[in-house]
Amino acid sequence: MSGDRHEAGFKRQASVDAAREQLRSLVEPVDRTERMPTETAAGRVIADGITAEQPVPHYDRAAMDGFAVVAEETVGASERAPARLEAAESMGPGQAVRVHTGSEMPDTADAVVRVEDVTERTDGLAIETAVTPGENVAPTGEDVAAGATLFEPGDRLRPSDLGVLKATGIGTVPVYERPEIAVIPTGEEVVDADPGPGEIVETNGLVVTRLVERWGGDPRYRDIVTDDQQVLADAIERDLDADVIVTTGGSSVGERDLLPEVVNDLGEVVVHGVAHKPGHPVGFGTVSGTPVLMLPGYPVSALVNAVQLLYPAVAWAGNREPEAPPTTAGELTRKIASEPGVRSYVRVRHVAEGVEPIRSGGAGVLSSVSAADGWVVVPESQEGIEAGATVSVEDWEWSP
Repeated sequence: MSGDRHEAGFKRQASVDAAREQLRSLVEPVDRTERMPTETAAGRVIADGITAEQPVPHYDRAAMDGFAVVAEETVGASERAPARLEAAESMGPGQAVRVHTGSEMPDTADAVVRVEDVTERTDGLAIETAVTPGENVAPTGEDVAAGATLFEPGDRLRPSDLGVLKATGIGTVPVYERPEIAVIPTGEEVVDADPGPGEIVETNGLVVTRLVERWGGDPRYRDIVTDDQQVLADAIERDLDADVIVTTGGSSVGERDLLPEVVNDLGEVVVHGVAHKPGHPVGFGTVSGTPVLMLPGYPVSALVNAVQLLYPAVAWAGNREPEAPPTTAGELTRKIASEPGVRSYVRVRHVAEGVEPIRSGGAGVLSSVSAADGWVVVPESQEGIEAGATVSVEDWEWSP
């Protein structure tokens, strides 16, 4: 990294897509694994293939309320010429056993006649419909066969998957450990509470920490670190055992923005400045093999970069691909202006008339994030979006 960055500013900025690709090359997927109870494994990524230990169902069962029969004994049965069978507690020649949906099929029975197709008389049962072998029966393993492959390495478990695992006899599952993400807020003006003149309350680290949890990472929310090169270096070196380090504040080109030099002295800055707005004063590099992502101090800038860069890094470290956020469509109530060559994230909210822009600038206006329902992304190739256009609103606070 050039030593005259304070004077040069951000004349050269990486595109968002190029920055993401470079960041991806620095992030190593976690290879640490653990076994955990199936009941609590939702959201975890499978580390080894899983096969069914028992079939589902694990017995032949009735799929209808009715009578279990030997199908051959119902051949030719109809309303006019019903087959005659005896109701019994167990199967025998010429006999039928009452069953309910889910009941185990009696020995030798191979079909079920629906209860509505049987007339019960004092002299026995009148079977009014013929059935074939297997009809209205759920055979052993119909849902899942014993030994069937359920999940492959890299699959992420959903809540519904846990039911399949438990039903097939899987009590614990092999998963990758969650990636450890060290979150380090910085700034000599940043305080935990009760700010005096010239001080601000620390919020970026808090927001980033909770986002990391939502994204499947295991965050370490560190104490605030002041703007001192040695103190910053010590803080980064302390967390080099993390899978990703993310800092907030001190990432730009001002005199007190020391982190780019610190990271470059300890390792290498790979990208400093990304062509998106808000949030272009972001940078990342690597120290002793650990990726270090430097987020800007303005809250909205920090959020944008957390979603665009930190989220993919957490996903890659967690052995999965990042997912696109959910979107909702709407008609823009007024024009959005944007800078050509820069990807813009415009905070918006849904109103009765459509999608209303809140603001495109104001990277330090934290309340604009809370008031928004999402943002509209204006591509680098466009110079704004006209009022009346249909736009997609991205929900940045979804849980992937």
